[in-house]
Amino acid sequence: MTFDVQRVLVTVTGPDTPGITSSLTGALAENHAELHDIEQVVVQGQLTLCLLVGLDPARGKGEPVLKDLLFLAKRMGLDMQFLVLEPNEGLSQPPAPRLHRYAVTAIGDGLTAAGVHRITTVLAQAEANIENIRRLSSGRLLSLEIILSLHGDDKAHELRRALIDATSDIDIDIAVQREKLTRRSKRLVVMDMDSTLIQIEIIDELARLHGVVDEVSGITRRAMAGELDFEQSLRARVALLEGMPWDQVLSLARNLPVTDGAREMLRVLRVLGYKTGVISGGFTFAANALRDELGLDYAYANQLEVKDGVLTGRVLDPVVTPQRKADLLDAIAQREGIALEQTIAIGDGANDLTMLERAGLGIAFHAKPKLKEAADTSVSAGGLDRILYLLGLHARDVEELLH
Repeated sequence: MTFDVQRVLVTVTGPDTPGITSSLTGALAENHAELHDIEQVVVQGQLTLCLLVGLDPARGKGEPVLKDLLFLAKRMGLDMQFLVLEPNEGLSQPPAPRLHRYAVTAIGDGLTAAGVHRITTVLAQAEANIENIRRLSSGRLLSLEIILSLHGDDKAHELRRALIDATSDIDIDIAVQREKLTRRSKRLVVMDMDSTLIQIEIIDELARLHGVVDEVSGITRRAMAGELDFEQSLRARVALLEGMPWDQVLSLARNLPVTDGAREMLRVLRVLGYKTGVISGGFTFAANALRDELGLDYAYANQLEVKDGVLTGRVLDPVVTPQRKADLLDAIAQREGIALEQTIAIGDGANDLTMLERAGLGIAFHAKPKLKEAADTSVSAGGLDRILYLLGLHARDVEELLH
């Protein structure tokens, strides 16, 4: 393209019907006009189509091209506007130094006009340039993806903190990820089990069946107060299960309450070729049952010692501590030849933090405040299938994969 070519931005709006783009580009081709750029979006059946056209200024400001376009637009019931650009206006410039692109994903019932205003106000204050906005949910507005660019060093954490502060009193979860190839090419998802993949805490249910729930709860409170670390509290709680019949333990694994949306999420991930696993500070009898039921590739948890058909009150080594959770994620990724940047870890408690920090994307699911603050992002409402939005998947695409 030379600078003496006249550039005209053609904007077409109106009801979307098949053949619009074909007809308009056909008119450009017949008149030997240049097409320098094109972008189209459809919102609730209404089309907006932009064409950046290069015209020969010697031909009377583009005639008859513009006349042909106007005629076609009128025939198809469309509105059309023209904007003649200055010679250098709108030309692509080399990217500025330290220009970073981010994907901001917002999920929740708070995505009203007021909620979107709060988000975009923060982006404006950060001097972010919004490149694209698209709805990821079907029906009502439940999830938005905003692609933007910012100057300066990596600001994902800073930007997410500002967005969370701005939406703290409304139902919106915010994720901020660097917009690069690995965001859309995750290959491994691992999850905590208790209160994440399933809706219960296994140790509490075992304690209830064995009649020691109050004693176990007391140890849990001491651990949460910082008096015991994870391994100490685990061994102390399991000791109270001594003498529990193994058959009674196994009965708990026969009908585990899987978290809402988990089955749908895993079905989609399998179709997309993801490896999946559970890495739990709970127990193998439950983790293995979930692996078999849900088609997981991996299941790691603590093994209870059994002798003569009853629990001994001991856990076999090695214990799945918070550090071991992270190491197991690393080991699975290496075994599968997957970069850590392409991994996702999901959990709800403090013992998941190291694993979430090790993963390429750490997601706090219905989590305690400290984990939500430390994780890359959080999902505070809804089911596990909401995590698919963080992968940039549209609800329409998910429905196609599920049916």
